[in-house]
Amino acid sequence: MNFRQTKSGLKLSEIGLGCMNLPHDYSSASKIMTTAIEQGINYFDTADLYQKGKNEELIGRFLKEEGRRDDVLIGSKVGNEFNYEDDDVKWNPSRAHILKSVKDSLTRLNVDYLDLYMLHGGTIEDNMEETIDAFNTLKHDGLIRAYGISSIRPNVIDYYLTHSDIDVIMMQFNMIDNRPEMLTDKIAAHDVKILARGPIMKGLLTDKYSEVADKKFNDGIMDYSKQELTETLAKAAKDAPLTESSMRYLLDQPVASIICGASRTEQLETNLAHYEAVKNAGPTTRHFFKDMNYEDHLS
Repeated sequence: MNFRQTKSGLKLSEIGLGCMNLPHDYSSASKIMTTAIEQGINYFDTADLYQKGKNEELIGRFLKEEGRRDDVLIGSKVGNEFNYEDDDVKWNPSRAHILKSVKDSLTRLNVDYLDLYMLHGGTIEDNMEETIDAFNTLKHDGLIRAYGISSIRPNVIDYYLTHSDIDVIMMQFNMIDNRPEMLTDKIAAHDVKILARGPIMKGLLTDKYSEVADKKFNDGIMDYSKQELTETLAKAAKDAPLTESSMRYLLDQPVASIICGASRTEQLETNLAHYEAVKNAGPTTRHFFKDMNYEDHLS
C-alpha cells in the first residue's frame, strides 16, 4: 500500500475504506475492517448521518474491542441535524451544531479526537465564515487534526479554497463522472487533496458493467444513453480491466485516497487486488470517455 500526505500531515492510504455500507452485524463488519487494516488501509471514512450515528457506533465498538485506534485515521462528517425518532433531516452548518456534533461523534466512535472532520455538503447561502470558524476552533482545541468539505459545488469549493485551511475535498470522481477534472488544477494550487468516492460508479466500472447497466442505468447517465454507455465501457474494457483503469486514472489526480465502500470482505479484496495491479504503473488515459461539465450536471 502506498500513502499520500495532506498539508496537515495526515498520511492516508491510497485506498480508504468507505464505511457507510458496512453490514449492521458486528461480526461481519469487524471482519471487513480487520481485513482492511491487514491489507494496509489506514483511512476509515464515516459520517454522523450514516444510519443516524449507528455507523460511527459500529466503528467505535471495533476500535475499542480490537484495540485498533492507533492503526487507523478516522474521518467523519457533520452538517445534517437529525434525531432517532423520525426521518426528518435538516441542513445545519452552524457553529453551535458543529461544536455539539463533534462531541457526539467522538462518543460514538470511542475516540478522543478525529483525524479528519468534513462538512457534509454545503451551499453558497450558508454562513461559511461561521462554519470555518467552528472547524478552526476544533482544530485549535485538538478535537480534530484536520478538516475539509464533501461537496461537488464549484462556488462552494472556491470559497473554502480561498478562505479556509481545508486539507481535503471529497467528491464523486471516476472516468465516467470526471467533472472534478475541471477543478483539479485549482485544488492542487491550494495544496488541497481530493478524497475520491464512487470510483467504480455503482458497479459500472467493473467486469459486470453490462449487467449493472441493465439493472441500474436503463435511462443512461449524464451525457450517455444506455446503449452509448455500454458501448463505451465495452471498448474501454478491451484496453484493460475497468476497475484497474479507474484506479490508475484516479492515482494520476491530486487524490489523497480512493474511498472504496464494502458490504462484503470479497468486495474489499477485489478492489484491493485491482489497486495492487496498478499502484505503481505509469499514467493511463480515459480517451474512451467524454469530458463532463459541472454546469451541465450539477446536482
